[in-house]
Amino acid sequence: MGDVSNPSLSPLPSADRPDVTTRLRDALLCASFTADGLLELLGAPAYAALSRSETVPALRATRGDTPLEVLVRLFLLQQPVPHARVTDVLPVDACLETGWLVRADDEVAATVDVRPYGGPGGEDWFIVSDLGCAVGGAGGIGNHAEGVVLGVGGASTTLAGLTVRTPVSAALDLGTGSGIQALHAAAHATRVTATDVNPRALHITALTLALSGAPAADLREGSLYEPVAADDTYDLIVSNPPFVISPGARLTYRDGGMGGDDLCRRLVQETGERLNPGGFAHFLANWQHVEGEEWTDRLRSWVPRGCDAWIVQREVQDVTQYAELWLRDAGDHRGDPAEYQARYDAWLDEFEARKVRAVGFGWITLRRTGAAEPSVVAEEWPHPIEQPLGETVRAHFDRVDYLRAHDDAALLEAHFTLAGEVVQEQVGLPGAEDPEHVVLRQNRGMRRATRVDTVGAGFAGVCDGTMSAGRILDAIAQLVGEDPVALRDRTPAQIRLLVEQGFLEPA
Repeated sequence: MGDVSNPSLSPLPSADRPDVTTRLRDALLCASFTADGLLELLGAPAYAALSRSETVPALRATRGDTPLEVLVRLFLLQQPVPHARVTDVLPVDACLETGWLVRADDEVAATVDVRPYGGPGGEDWFIVSDLGCAVGGAGGIGNHAEGVVLGVGGASTTLAGLTVRTPVSAALDLGTGSGIQALHAAAHATRVTATDVNPRALHITALTLALSGAPAADLREGSLYEPVAADDTYDLIVSNPPFVISPGARLTYRDGGMGGDDLCRRLVQETGERLNPGGFAHFLANWQHVEGEEWTDRLRSWVPRGCDAWIVQREVQDVTQYAELWLRDAGDHRGDPAEYQARYDAWLDEFEARKVRAVGFGWITLRRTGAAEPSVVAEEWPHPIEQPLGETVRAHFDRVDYLRAHDDAALLEAHFTLAGEVVQEQVGLPGAEDPEHVVLRQNRGMRRATRVDTVGAGFAGVCDGTMSAGRILDAIAQLVGEDPVALRDRTPAQIRLLVEQGFLEPA
């Protein structure tokens, strides 16, 4: 893959020695250097501390001499280990020859971080990244030099969790980084293409795939869709892009180098023609909240023609919070105060010039559709969700298809069942004869809650697939003494909403 070294970063292991990589993988597995083994060794508190970039608990838990403790200190905590001790655990000579390890006197040290990672089907995978970047993602424990490749962070796992996982022929990972999305895709795609503007990231992706025992990907250098042929199309496209809205492009892993949120906009807009019919695209993104403009309108304008879209805003930060977050991410707060202030000023100048008052963060899912009127749903949902969410995302678009094909008359003829783990809450003053309102709440997926009237609550409660919606409404009308025709006229909108949000499922 050529010279991918950065003078400020460690040389990378060879990606062209599968024999050594296989032996290294076997040794790691033999020592239980896996996600489960790590949790058992460290305990939940120390394991959780690693995700917060705190390594002291893990260091304290690995003061013994077992093979697993040696590997954790070597590959995850970047501690030098006596050469004699490592020879009992790893094929040391081969690892030294191919650059996985370096030797200084009587000790050896790792040249890259290696983090055990559990796949969705129980696979034992390993994510390779630059030194100091395996734990805590962008808030990791090492330097953030230009070209650094991060390991697994919260954004990485969020994207992996919300991706629809069905067998596909071709998948594309744009901005692959350490290769975690390509690794997930390799488990259910016949062919995986991974791109990145940083050649070091492509090299590390090759190491991640090989060390995880996954098939090799087609690795291409370049920005966005530039590296792929104009007529290449895919069944799945995923991207955790450098979405940070910043003045300049100082750090490759986070700064896209385009003005404002243009990189995310371009990524979304250019995806439509790259998706095969029925194909999904999943992106994490940041977007500007501009004075005088609704953020939902801004995001709707990004959606390419011929695509359904589901856009979820998970968090909003004002411009000062946002600038501070990413200045701290780069460690600027630990440097020269005058330089920190100058960079903070530059960030606020950029936002002021663009009339940006806040920045939103969330995810965007596209699906290629042949419908005459695509569905575009943009919503804010800052509440807790249940990951993985891929099946929930797929079901959302299935419901879009169902509702698009059923008018109100067809809904009344249809049969429905109440989704699993939906509970009813009645809200009102203590001792009151009737509740002020009724809330249906999901305990799975998006964990939505929606207010319904007594008719809606009663309707949902008896939906078991045996009676049509219209017959259920006729029975309710007779029970409450209401005109059945009037009830049939006003209730389909509420049924449609309950189906749209996943409370009711077509039988």
